[in-house]
Amino acid sequence: MVESQVSERATNKGPGRLLIAIYILFAIAATSRAGLQIATKFDEAPVAYLLSAVAALIYIVAAVGLARAGHAGRRVALACCSVELVGVVGVGILSIADKELFPDETVWSDFGSGYGYVPLVLPMLGLFWLWRTRRDAA
Repeated sequence: MVESQVSERATNKGPGRLLIAIYILFAIAATSRAGLQIATKFDEAPVAYLLSAVAALIYIVAAVGLARAGHAGRRVALACCSVELVGVVGVGILSIADKELFPDETVWSDFGSGYGYVPLVLPMLGLFWLWRTRRDAA
């Protein structure tokens, strides 16, 4: 397609701003939680606390990707939302199937139940928004 015939709707406009704000909120929450847990009781459940730190990092990078709104930002956000969805589903299944595997909760434990299941819904909304704002023929 000719570049002039292709338009890309920005991911940081309209409802995308709310999505970015939610990602930033969850980045702050997950970073705070992981930081406190790692600093005060890391030896109790290191895997759980490191997973919360990974979730925090993914939220931060996804927010930046969505906010950048260009081609590179979209690719970063797509990767983050995809990894996030796989992570929350995988950790959710494992945390229900084997409670001993995660002696303390992570952001993604029980599909994010400690956060009102927002961690499960958020990557789906992110992927939907990326799809919704994809390149369309003008």
